[in-house]
Parts: sequence; C-alpha cells; structure tokens
Amino acid sequence: MQIDVVGGGSLGLLYGAKLAEAGAHVTIWTRSEEQAALLESQGVRLRELAGTSEKLIRVKGSWSGSVSEHRELQDTKKNHTDFRWVLLTVKQSDLDEAFLNILALLLSSYEGESAAVVCMQNGIGHLERIKNRFPNYPLFAAVTTEGAKRLDSRSVEHTGKGQLWLGEWDGNERNRDESLDISQKMLISLLETAGFTSFLSKDLENRIFNKLLINAVINPLTALLDVENGQLPLHTSGVKLMQALYEETEFVLVHAGMTLPGNGWELIINVCRQTSRNISSMLSDVRAGRTTEIEAINGGVVWLAEKNGLQAPLNQAVVKMVQALHLKPTMRE
Repeated sequence: MQIDVVGGGSLGLLYGAKLAEAGAHVTIWTRSEEQAALLESQGVRLRELAGTSEKLIRVKGSWSGSVSEHRELQDTKKNHTDFRWVLLTVKQSDLDEAFLNILALLLSSYEGESAAVVCMQNGIGHLERIKNRFPNYPLFAAVTTEGAKRLDSRSVEHTGKGQLWLGEWDGNERNRDESLDISQKMLISLLETAGFTSFLSKDLENRIFNKLLINAVINPLTALLDVENGQLPLHTSGVKLMQALYEETEFVLVHAGMTLPGNGWELIINVCRQTSRNISSMLSDVRAGRTTEIEAINGGVVWLAEKNGLQAPLNQAVVKMVQALHLKPTMRE
C-alpha cells in the first residue's frame, strides 16, 4: 500500500515509521529540505513505549518544496490499480492556503479518486474547508489517542498506547466506491499490523466531539499552568478551573449533538493519568514559541456555542490567554 504522510512532526514520524515497518511504501513529506534529506538517508529512529526498544526504520523522505518534481515523476509511471492514502499529520494551524496549494499539487498526481485524504488534526472546522477545496477526493477523519514525542528531526518516542477511529467524512454525498471500501479495510488491517488498535467508525462526529472535549480541557490548562498532563488534576487551583471548563465545554458539546460515553469527567481524569508524563501539544508549542491550535480547539467550542445560542465565557477566556502567550518569547528554556 502506498502512503504519503504529510508532516514530519511527532505523529507523522510515529505513524510513518510503524506503517513502513508493517510493509507499506511510506513517503514522509516535510516542511524543510534538511529534514527530508535526513529521513531519506538515515530513516526514522523509533523509541518504543517506556524505552523497551529502539529501532531504525527506513522511509522515503521528500521535501514539500519538491512536489512539482514529484508530480512529473509520477506522471511517467502511474499504476491505475493502486490506491494511495494521504495522511495529514500537521497541526490544524498549519492548514493554511500555502499548505492547501502544496496538497493540491500532490493530489493532482494521483488522478481523481485513486487517492484519499485522512485528516488527523485536533479541533473542528478543518474538515469542511478541505472537503470544499477538494470535493472530488474521498475525505476521511481519524481520531487518535496515541501519544508521541518528537526527539529530533528523525527521532520519535512512542509515549502512550491509544486507539484510532477512522471514518469517511460526508461519505453519503458521493457514490459508493467498492474499491475504496476494500482499501479502507486494508488500511485498518495495516494499522493493526503496525501496532495501532484501530476501528472503522460510523459515529465519527461523536468521536470528534469527545476528542474535542478532552483537548479543550487538558491542552489549554497545561499550557497556561506549564504542567505535564498528570500534574493537572493535582494542581490545587488548576483542578477547580479544570472542573469549571469541563462543565461548560460538556454543556456546549451535548447541545451540539455529542453523546458522552459514560462519565465524561472521569474520562478526562483517566486521560491525564494514562498520559501522565506527556507534555500536551499546546504546551509544547508555547514552550517552543509556536502558534498553538487554541482557535481550532477552544475557539471551536466558542463557535459551537454561538451557533446554538449559548455562551462559553471560560472557553473565550482561555483562547485569549493562550493567544497572549503567542506574543511573548518563552523564558522557560
């Protein structure tokens, strides 16, 4: 199976490496030419859970700036029976117009529905934008709870075992394609072989809302308080804010159509425990001076509240506070 992983961050390296090890032909597309050359020449160094093992996995590395050259090469050797999966593992804040232009070039080399796009971003709103931009390509969403930490340009640590749910976004709007149905089952099988507990989901919007609930509570508070996930429920004042933000976010998402799988608060606490040593992606971005996904996560909750005639003052407040952190250089390093 041919797989293009677009993004050389923690998730891109983790999924790219393990899928390649399972037998897929994997290309990891990176923002920098230097990272692409490093991956091409040396492969991915993967540190498994709890440091149980470390291995070198060969992948193909390509620079996003060379997409047009890749297109010319692909045009000379197309195999129309192949189905290619394009996994978008960049953060939602990276899905700007420049990125979509690069993705358009990449997709145009695969001729119509011989390729499908899988979005692995946090938050909401991006699926509609990508569907509108690429209406002729099957679009899938993947909700994953795997933990990963990028150690350097070619090294990644698998920090937490999770699950992945995959489902087609607005799939009922196009004619069913039997080859696509077969291919998505093959992709799930490949993910399982690679060690990812994976499922095909017909209840994907609810999965997305559940993941949004988790991210909207944990990510901004770990960023603002500068703590690892496991420290958040132990923080004397932080836990009170955590409870209040949870209650407001749950109220908004339930009104937007979310069904909770049991006790939502206990779910949040369990995620903190299971990923106790993890540094959330938002805290990692703040420490590195990068733009966070706050607008797609808590900003998404605010948008849903307004859409349903509700208010979400705490979510509005954390959006403003985390945005303020974007404006100042970090002093923590």
